Parts: sequence; C-alpha cells; structure tokens
Amino acid sequence: QVQLVESGGGLVQAGDSLRLSCGISGRTFSSYAMGWFRQAPGKERELVAACNSVGTRTNYADSVKGRFTISRDNAAKTVYLEMNTLKPEDTAVYYCTANLIFSRLLIDTGNYWGQGTQVTVSS
Repeated sequence: QVQLVESGGGLVQAGDSLRLSCGISGRTFSSYAMGWFRQAPGKERELVAACNSVGTRTNYADSVKGRFTISRDNAAKTVYLEMNTLKPEDTAVYYCTANLIFSRLLIDTGNYWGQGTQVTVSS
C-alpha cells in the first residue's frame, strides 16, 4: 500500500511563493508517476501538474503554466510543487497523487492520494 504525505501549505499574500512537498512510503518511489491536483470550494478537483517516473515529461494546467513547476527527487522519495506569483484563484486544497501509469494519473484513474494541504492566497 502506498502512503503519501503533503506539506508546505499555508496562508500567503498575492504575489508570494510557496513550495509544496510530498513524500511517498510503502513502495518504490522511482516507479511512480507523480502529480498534484487541487480542489477549491464548490469546484471539481482539477489537475495542476504532473510528471512521469523519470521526470522527462510534465503536464500543467493552463492556469498555472509559467508560474508553477513540478520536480522530483527520487533518492529522497519526494515530489515538489514550486508555486510562484500566487493569485487568489490559486486558493484550494492541494492533493499529492501517484500512479504507476502516467496516462492514468492524468485522468485520475486508480490514483493513490494524500490527505491534502491547504493553500490560501489573500489579496
């Protein structure tokens, strides 16, 4: 069984930056595609960013492209989401996710999930 734990969320002002971290345990991290989804109140959960198991392929939501960067450290069994120039519309609970198959992670099919970390951006 895979366990994911997110950290790094908080309350910031518009224009600030945050870095989210997600550690994996229970399985071999390097085998998994990893990603971040978010869910705002009253909204559907949406893909924010994802990368394949070796970090050679990334996907970003149009709303965060150019501002957010996903990266991974397989030795540390950790995936990161660097969020820059944060906007109030980025406010959401951010969830770390993992899947052995990259294409399935992207469409949220059979993903493993963390508990989420709250990001709040004030104006």
